[in-house]
Amino acid sequence: MLTLTQTAAEAVKEIVARVPLAEDGGVRIRDTGGSSGFELSVAPDPQPHDTIVVTDGARVFLDETAAAALDDRVLDAELADDGAVRFAIASQG
Repeated sequence: MLTLTQTAAEAVKEIVARVPLAEDGGVRIRDTGGSSGFELSVAPDPQPHDTIVVTDGARVFLDETAAAALDDRVLDAELADDGAVRFAIASQG
């Protein structure tokens, strides 16, 4: 299952807090297929078949394809001084 670093968990909570209708929601990761990679969006609730990953109160929803592709990965984040967030996916270990 995907794991989150502490920085990624903080970033997810910060991003979700910026969206008024999704304060109890999370970040949804959808596999867009092909070379375009993954799409991240803020969602108030997971979709019916999503896998839910919770780390320190941060919720990430993975669609079925993303859950399979990211099964042994770590989500990390880099926070810029201007509030911008860059996510990166790395191998566990």
